[in-house]
Amino acid sequence: MRHRVAMTINGTQYEHEVEPRTLLVYYIREQAGLTGTHIGCDTSSCGACTVEMDGHSVKSCTVFAVQADGAQITTIEGLAVGSQLHPLQQAFWDEHGLQCGYCTPGMIMAAKQLLERNPKPTEQEIRLGIEGNLCRCTGYQNIVKAIETAARTMAAQAGKEVKAPAAVS
Repeated sequence: MRHRVAMTINGTQYEHEVEPRTLLVYYIREQAGLTGTHIGCDTSSCGACTVEMDGHSVKSCTVFAVQADGAQITTIEGLAVGSQLHPLQQAFWDEHGLQCGYCTPGMIMAAKQLLERNPKPTEQEIRLGIEGNLCRCTGYQNIVKAIETAARTMAAQAGKEVKAPAAVS
């Protein structure tokens, strides 16, 4: 028996019929056609499939598509605005926070949640914040460095937004 699900992914409404056992990661990749969310282990061990669901970081291999019915989902593709990369995406590029890139989308999505909760994390807090995401290539040094760089960039951007002059009437 199939179920109709509807969800918003990166601002676009999707509606499909799915098997009850369809995992959200497969829905995102196969139904929505957004392949930036990677399938790593299907057991929630690696974090390659991390996305935001209703503002919370989730490993999409642990959520059924029917559980996401009505949800707001953000994937790695939803972070950039046009050709302007999100500060985390840019920092991973600038600081060489990736090698093969397989873990990168999930790592960036986990880091986004971390920086939203704690805009100025210490190195130890960053390492704890991404501990559910595995990287088999980098040794994490440049990943941590990228997250530190993104935190500084995001803080500077937030400061500019706050300090913008009020309109004169």
